[in-house]
Amino acid sequence: MVQRSSNAEVMSMDLSPKMPAKAYGGEGGAYYDWSPADLPMLGAASIGAAKLHLAAGGLSLPSYSDCAKVAYVLQGAGACGLVLPEAAKEKVIPIKTGDTLALPFGAVTWWHNAQGSDAELVVLFLGDTSKGHVNGKFTNFQLTGANGIFTGFSTEFVARAWDLDQDSAAKIVSTQPGSGIVKIAAGHKMPEPRAEDRKGMVLNCLEAPLDVDIPGGGRVVVLNTANLPLVKEVGLGADLVRIDGHSMCSPGFSCDSAYQVTYIVRGSGRVQVVGIDGTRVLETRVEGGCLFIVPRFFVVSKIADDTGLEWFSIITTPNPIFSHLAGKTSVWKAISPAVLETAFNTTPEMEKMFRSKRLDSEIFFAPN
Repeated sequence: MVQRSSNAEVMSMDLSPKMPAKAYGGEGGAYYDWSPADLPMLGAASIGAAKLHLAAGGLSLPSYSDCAKVAYVLQGAGACGLVLPEAAKEKVIPIKTGDTLALPFGAVTWWHNAQGSDAELVVLFLGDTSKGHVNGKFTNFQLTGANGIFTGFSTEFVARAWDLDQDSAAKIVSTQPGSGIVKIAAGHKMPEPRAEDRKGMVLNCLEAPLDVDIPGGGRVVVLNTANLPLVKEVGLGADLVRIDGHSMCSPGFSCDSAYQVTYIVRGSGRVQVVGIDGTRVLETRVEGGCLFIVPRFFVVSKIADDTGLEWFSIITTPNPIFSHLAGKTSVWKAISPAVLETAFNTTPEMEKMFRSKRLDSEIFFAPN
């Protein structure tokens, strides 16, 4: 059982957005992750976060993780090899910008950027570390490579397990390529991605029907068990939000005890988070590439700069529910006028004026 941080601990934590640090890599690409030492809320929320960058011809070697994850393709196109637990055959999934995949426990994956690609393939991973080895950080287990499973077993065990002679076993163990990521040799043919393998495995957030569409304000696609059933196994919901220049996202909170983990995909803007006792616990600027976490029940709002703001979030429940404090769906619109007059200690005229605003806006507010 994961022990939750106390209110005082959460209120004192540094919630400011952070960039990841390089963990390993080489000619084929690099793997970056966020550390709970730099972003304490990762540990408090039991969330891991990492990014994979693959150059043309780069291959992230087959591995599995101690955590269930959501993967989001930030940039580029390529292939994801996926072997689900107890599956007899791998799926070779063509992937592109905007694709989201749910990766349950025990899934073995490899990722590849085509040899002739003119762009990096960049994939974001966000997941639940509550059952992992290190709270707030993914632990990946390489099946091959310099730090892979083969290299840990003795030649005798490898020979017995895979029915090899000693010389062949020794050769396999000693010729494993670099750690985690390699570059495919020129002319080496990789398996062709199969369009049919996308079915039920991928939702493209840039092409999916919009759950919210406010002209001049913003758009939302929500990932849940309805449009990607594997989300149930992963235990996480997600959404992609895009707001236009100078638009505002209504102050709101997750009303089902979930943490919201937000990666800024592109653009820039301002963020405020208000916590316990009306304390503003975060006021900062965000830009593409940074990550921050909103504690349970804390209220968050964002205003985009003139370039607009786009973010991808996971929420630590597969079907999240949010309450908004402004707009036509605001809880203020449902509370009795007499209660609001007293609660705000104001006049009936002021309460009426307050209630009459934002009747035609929902969640996102375009600039005046």
